[in-house]
Amino acid sequence: MLIIGIAGGTGSGKTTVVNKIINSLPAGEVAVLPQDSYYKDSSHIPVEERSKINFDEPAAIEWSLLVEHIRQLKEGRDIEMPTYSYLTCTRQEETVTVAPREVVIVEGILVLTDPVLREMMDVKVFVDADADERLIRVIARDCVERGRTPIMVLNRYQDVLKPMHEMYIEPSKRYADLIVPQGGSNVVAIQLLTDYIESRLRRVQ
Repeated sequence: MLIIGIAGGTGSGKTTVVNKIINSLPAGEVAVLPQDSYYKDSSHIPVEERSKINFDEPAAIEWSLLVEHIRQLKEGRDIEMPTYSYLTCTRQEETVTVAPREVVIVEGILVLTDPVLREMMDVKVFVDADADERLIRVIARDCVERGRTPIMVLNRYQDVLKPMHEMYIEPSKRYADLIVPQGGSNVVAIQLLTDYIESRLRRVQ
């Protein structure tokens, strides 16, 4: 099993990179564990307080559960991956069954910040993009998917996203084996990455 960590700032193009890797490999060979699924449950916090939660710092993630799930997959066992709602800021009752696969991708803005998780990764990738490009994508995404207004997104960017990016996400770039500039539009870097993955898989088989 090949464990790949894909990090990068919010709106950098991580999901695009992940999808291009999945599409380049045979069907059924890749399992994806999004960091967002492992946010700590906030149902015990009053509703009016939940909007103030900082989702962009490592303390927001239940790393121990994510690490345990990767261990179980490596042992050949299915896991029940949690699901999280951004609308209510709570972990949902529903889970997603994930079976072991040849390639497991752990994707999220902070996945290179946790030392235990990093040690489990065979390949560490950082998807890079200019701050203004990331902001444009975040505005478009949050307004459509998370029910926020452009002003809400801009305020959150200024108050939370930008400082957390500079404090945690950008410094984690130094742990990456491969940096993908220009996000998901960097065809050459993504091809190099998928070629490497395929060569590793052939070596294992």
